[in-house]
Amino acid sequence: MVKLYLMRHGETVDNARQIMQGQVQGELNDMGRQQAEAVRDEWADRHVDAFVSSDLKRSYDTACIVAQPHGISVVTTPLLRERDWGDFTGRYIPDLKGLPWPDNVESLDHLLDRARRFLHYIYNTYPNQTVLAVGHGIINKAVQAVYHGCKMNQVTRMTNAEVRLLELTHDYESEAGVDATNDKNFCIT
Repeated sequence: MVKLYLMRHGETVDNARQIMQGQVQGELNDMGRQQAEAVRDEWADRHVDAFVSSDLKRSYDTACIVAQPHGISVVTTPLLRERDWGDFTGRYIPDLKGLPWPDNVESLDHLLDRARRFLHYIYNTYPNQTVLAVGHGIINKAVQAVYHGCKMNQVTRMTNAEVRLLELTHDYESEAGVDATNDKNFCIT
């Protein structure tokens, strides 16, 4: 079994401004750094074998802060990268309500497949270990939907710097597809 602690990155400048970040790097703001430091302090004496992060700066910076007391380098993976919002990227989120989705938004099927591959990667790379992985709002939702075998809209939104435990007891490589309905529900990422 792998104990996977899934965390959302700390608040960013664009989170606070309600800007759709998607796969841009992003920058933690003062609140985001404080959130990461609070998790760092809470986890300082807990056993962690590995720290894994999205390869986007806002998640990597969060993971590095949390990993500091452990002296462990953070491993990055594009599998944990946030959903690609295409032409919605960089836009003010409240202005997007009701707009037709651009064709270049990453499909939900592709997002859920990345989530499944992420769980497969963690399960096979870190057997019988404890891993803290820092991702983003929507990819973390997708990871949890695959893990629980439910629709994404059944997964509660994670707040910035929130941590949830997923105990991986099997490989997800051949996991059945997750229902990709209700694709148009998204939150600030």
